[in-house]
Amino acid sequence: MSGPVHPPPPFNARAARLLREKLDMAPGHVAYGMRVSYGLEYVSPDHVTAWEQGRAVPTSNELAALAGALWCAPHELIGAPRSLRDHRLACGLAIEDVARVTGLDVRAYQHMEETNTWTGNRRQSAHLGSVLKLGPRDFVAVTGLEDELARLLVEAVSTRWQAHIRPIAKLLSMDRHDLQEPLKAMHQEYQSLLTATLGRVGNAAASGETGRRYLEDIVDHFWSRTPGRDSGGA
Repeated sequence: MSGPVHPPPPFNARAARLLREKLDMAPGHVAYGMRVSYGLEYVSPDHVTAWEQGRAVPTSNELAALAGALWCAPHELIGAPRSLRDHRLACGLAIEDVARVTGLDVRAYQHMEETNTWTGNRRQSAHLGSVLKLGPRDFVAVTGLEDELARLLVEAVSTRWQAHIRPIAKLLSMDRHDLQEPLKAMHQEYQSLLTATLGRVGNAAASGETGRRYLEDIVDHFWSRTPGRDSGGA
Protein backbone atom coordinates (compact mmCIF):
# COMPACT_ATOMS: atom_id res chain seq x y z
CA MET A 1 0.00 0.00 0.00
CA SER A 2 1.42 3.38 -0.92
CA GLY A 3 2.21 5.99 1.73
CA PRO A 4 0.42 9.30 2.23
CA VAL A 5 0.64 11.86 -0.55
CA HIS A 6 2.07 15.11 0.75
CA PRO A 7 1.47 18.49 -0.85
CA PRO A 8 4.68 20.10 -2.11
CA PRO A 9 6.44 22.42 0.34
CA PRO A 10 5.90 26.16 -0.16
CA PHE A 11 8.44 27.22 -2.78
CA ASN A 12 10.02 30.64 -3.31
CA ALA A 13 10.46 30.71 -7.08
CA ARG A 14 12.01 34.18 -7.13
CA ALA A 15 14.64 33.19 -4.57
CA ALA A 16 15.60 30.16 -6.67
CA ARG A 17 16.10 32.30 -9.76
CA LEU A 18 18.08 34.98 -7.92
CA LEU A 19 20.34 32.41 -6.28
CA ARG A 20 21.04 30.76 -9.65
CA GLU A 21 21.80 34.09 -11.30
CA LYS A 22 24.06 35.10 -8.42
CA LEU A 23 26.10 31.96 -9.05
CA ASP A 24 26.16 32.81 -12.77
CA MET A 25 24.63 29.43 -13.59
CA ALA A 26 22.25 28.54 -16.40
CA PRO A 27 19.24 26.28 -15.77
CA GLY A 28 21.17 23.54 -17.51
CA HIS A 29 24.01 23.78 -14.98
CA VAL A 30 21.55 23.42 -12.12
CA ALA A 31 19.82 20.46 -13.73
CA TYR A 32 23.16 18.78 -14.36
CA GLY A 33 24.15 19.19 -10.71
CA MET A 34 20.87 17.66 -9.57
CA ARG A 35 21.32 14.70 -11.89
CA VAL A 36 24.97 13.98 -11.12
CA SER A 37 25.14 14.76 -7.40
CA TYR A 38 21.63 13.72 -6.32
CA GLY A 39 20.64 11.00 -8.76
CA LEU A 40 17.60 12.80 -10.18
CA GLU A 41 18.26 11.63 -13.73
CA TYR A 42 15.02 13.01 -15.12
CA VAL A 43 15.63 16.66 -14.16
CA SER A 44 16.15 18.86 -17.20
CA PRO A 45 16.71 22.61 -17.70
CA ASP A 46 12.99 22.85 -18.44
CA HIS A 47 12.21 21.62 -14.92
CA VAL A 48 14.40 24.32 -13.39
CA THR A 49 12.85 27.01 -15.60
CA ALA A 50 9.32 25.86 -14.77
CA TRP A 51 10.08 26.03 -11.04
CA GLU A 52 11.53 29.52 -11.33
CA GLN A 53 8.56 30.75 -13.34
CA GLY A 54 6.02 29.30 -10.92
CA ARG A 55 4.57 26.90 -13.48
CA ALA A 56 5.57 23.90 -11.36
CA VAL A 57 6.67 23.25 -7.79
CA PRO A 58 9.52 20.90 -6.83
CA THR A 59 8.82 17.92 -4.62
CA SER A 60 10.56 17.60 -1.25
CA ASN A 61 13.39 15.53 -2.76
CA GLU A 62 13.73 17.89 -5.71
CA LEU A 63 13.83 20.90 -3.42
CA ALA A 64 16.60 19.37 -1.31
CA ALA A 65 18.60 18.57 -4.44
CA LEU A 66 17.95 22.03 -5.89
CA ALA A 67 19.24 23.61 -2.69
CA GLY A 68 22.37 21.50 -2.94
CA ALA A 69 22.92 22.45 -6.57
CA LEU A 70 22.51 26.13 -5.70
CA TRP A 71 24.80 25.88 -2.66
CA CYS A 72 22.15 27.15 -0.28
CA ALA A 73 20.14 25.90 2.68
CA PRO A 74 16.68 24.47 1.92
CA HIS A 75 14.98 27.22 3.93
CA GLU A 76 16.29 29.79 1.43
CA LEU A 77 14.06 28.21 -1.22
CA ILE A 78 10.99 27.70 0.92
CA GLY A 79 8.25 30.25 1.32
CA ALA A 80 6.63 30.80 4.69
CA PRO A 81 6.48 27.34 6.37
CA ARG A 82 2.94 26.37 7.35
CA SER A 83 3.20 22.93 8.88
CA LEU A 84 5.44 20.64 10.91
CA ARG A 85 6.71 19.12 7.68
CA ASP A 86 7.38 22.53 6.09
CA HIS A 87 9.43 23.65 9.09
CA ARG A 88 11.42 20.40 9.10
CA LEU A 89 12.19 20.69 5.40
CA ALA A 90 13.19 24.34 5.85
CA CYS A 91 15.77 23.18 8.39
CA GLY A 92 17.06 20.47 6.05
CA LEU A 93 16.31 17.73 8.59
CA ALA A 94 15.13 14.17 8.16
CA ILE A 95 12.16 12.78 10.08
CA GLU A 96 14.60 10.65 12.08
CA ASP A 97 16.53 13.76 13.16
CA VAL A 98 13.47 15.45 14.65
CA ALA A 99 12.24 12.24 16.26
CA ARG A 100 15.62 11.68 17.91
CA VAL A 101 15.92 15.20 19.30
CA THR A 102 12.35 15.26 20.60
CA GLY A 103 12.62 11.77 22.09
CA LEU A 104 9.77 10.39 20.00
CA ASP A 105 9.46 7.12 18.18
CA VAL A 106 10.05 7.73 14.46
CA ARG A 107 6.65 6.34 13.52
CA ALA A 108 4.93 8.43 16.19
CA TYR A 109 6.53 11.63 14.94
CA GLN A 110 5.87 10.71 11.31
CA HIS A 111 2.17 10.27 12.13
CA MET A 112 2.09 13.72 13.75
CA GLU A 113 3.68 15.20 10.65
CA GLU A 114 1.31 13.41 8.29
CA THR A 115 -1.72 14.62 10.23
CA ASN A 116 -0.10 17.97 11.10
CA THR A 117 -1.18 17.37 14.69
CA TRP A 118 1.43 17.77 17.39
CA THR A 119 0.69 15.74 20.53
CA GLY A 120 4.07 15.84 22.28
CA ASN A 121 4.39 16.75 25.96
CA ARG A 122 5.87 19.98 27.28
CA ARG A 123 9.48 18.74 27.25
CA GLN A 124 9.11 17.32 23.75
CA SER A 125 7.52 20.56 22.59
CA ALA A 126 10.48 22.54 23.91
CA HIS A 127 12.87 20.27 22.01
CA LEU A 128 10.72 20.62 18.89
CA GLY A 129 10.89 24.41 19.07
CA SER A 130 14.66 24.22 19.45
CA VAL A 131 15.43 21.75 16.66
CA LEU A 132 13.09 23.44 14.16
CA LYS A 133 14.23 26.94 15.23
CA LEU A 134 10.65 28.03 15.78
CA GLY A 135 9.90 31.57 16.80
CA PRO A 136 7.12 31.97 19.37
CA ARG A 137 4.39 32.54 16.80
CA ASP A 138 5.36 29.53 14.68
CA PHE A 139 5.74 27.44 17.84
CA VAL A 140 2.18 28.22 18.90
CA ALA A 141 0.78 27.52 15.44
CA VAL A 142 2.66 24.25 14.91
CA THR A 143 1.95 22.83 18.35
CA GLY A 144 -1.77 23.62 18.14
CA LEU A 145 -1.79 26.12 21.00
CA GLU A 146 -3.29 29.04 19.08
CA ASP A 147 -6.88 28.40 20.19
CA GLU A 148 -5.82 28.29 23.85
CA LEU A 149 -3.78 31.48 23.40
CA ALA A 150 -6.77 33.21 21.80
CA ARG A 151 -9.00 32.15 24.71
CA LEU A 152 -6.58 33.54 27.29
CA LEU A 153 -6.12 36.78 25.37
CA VAL A 154 -9.86 37.32 25.06
CA GLU A 155 -10.21 36.89 28.81
CA ALA A 156 -7.26 39.21 29.42
CA VAL A 157 -8.62 42.14 27.41
CA SER A 158 -12.19 41.73 28.58
CA THR A 159 -11.51 41.20 32.32
CA ARG A 160 -8.35 41.76 34.40
CA TRP A 161 -5.29 41.49 32.17
CA GLN A 162 -2.93 41.19 35.16
CA ALA A 163 -4.45 37.86 36.14
CA HIS A 164 -3.61 36.36 32.75
CA ILE A 165 0.09 37.18 32.56
CA ARG A 166 1.15 33.98 34.29
CA PRO A 167 -0.90 31.46 32.25
CA ILE A 168 0.03 33.13 28.96
CA ALA A 169 3.70 33.22 29.93
CA LYS A 170 3.54 29.54 30.84
CA LEU A 171 1.79 28.64 27.58
CA LEU A 172 4.37 30.46 25.46
CA SER A 173 7.43 29.82 27.65
CA MET A 174 7.97 33.58 27.76
CA ASP A 175 9.15 35.92 30.49
CA ARG A 176 6.20 37.43 32.34
CA HIS A 177 7.79 40.88 32.23
CA ASP A 178 7.69 40.82 28.42
CA LEU A 179 3.92 40.36 28.51
CA GLN A 180 2.94 43.20 30.81
CA GLU A 181 3.04 46.05 28.30
CA PRO A 182 1.40 44.18 25.40
CA LEU A 183 -1.47 42.91 27.55
CA LYS A 184 -1.98 46.26 29.26
CA ALA A 185 -2.03 48.08 25.91
CA MET A 186 -4.42 45.58 24.36
CA HIS A 187 -6.76 45.78 27.35
CA GLN A 188 -6.84 49.58 27.10
CA GLU A 189 -7.30 49.44 23.34
CA TYR A 190 -10.19 47.01 23.54
CA GLN A 191 -11.95 48.85 26.35
CA SER A 192 -11.45 52.23 24.65
CA LEU A 193 -12.78 50.81 21.41
CA LEU A 194 -15.97 49.65 23.09
CA THR A 195 -16.44 52.93 24.94
CA ALA A 196 -15.78 55.11 21.90
CA THR A 197 -18.07 53.09 19.64
CA LEU A 198 -20.88 53.04 22.16
CA GLY A 199 -20.61 56.77 22.74
CA ARG A 200 -20.49 57.63 19.05
CA VAL A 201 -23.22 55.34 17.81
CA GLY A 202 -25.31 55.26 20.91
CA ASN A 203 -26.24 51.61 20.88
CA ALA A 204 -24.76 48.46 22.35
CA ALA A 205 -25.20 46.40 19.17
CA ALA A 206 -22.72 48.46 17.18
CA SER A 207 -20.31 48.46 20.08
CA GLY A 208 -20.58 44.70 20.36
CA GLU A 209 -19.87 44.22 16.66
CA THR A 210 -16.74 46.38 16.85
CA GLY A 211 -15.53 44.47 19.87
CA ARG A 212 -16.25 41.14 18.19
CA ARG A 213 -14.09 42.05 15.20
CA TYR A 214 -11.25 43.02 17.53
CA LEU A 215 -11.50 39.73 19.38
CA GLU A 216 -11.51 37.75 16.13
CA ASP A 217 -8.05 39.15 15.39
CA ILE A 218 -6.85 38.99 18.99
CA VAL A 219 -3.87 36.72 18.26
CA ASP A 220 -2.64 39.03 15.48
CA HIS A 221 -3.00 42.03 17.79
CA PHE A 222 -0.94 40.20 20.38
CA TRP A 223 1.93 39.21 18.09
CA SER A 224 2.14 42.69 16.61
CA ARG A 225 2.84 44.02 20.11
CA THR A 226 5.05 41.25 21.46
CA PRO A 227 8.85 41.70 21.46
CA GLY A 228 10.88 38.88 19.95
CA ARG A 229 7.88 37.21 18.33
CA ASP A 230 9.97 36.25 15.28
CA SER A 231 13.09 35.12 17.10
CA GLY A 232 14.16 31.50 16.92
CA GLY A 233 13.48 28.98 19.66
CA ALA A 234 10.50 28.48 21.87
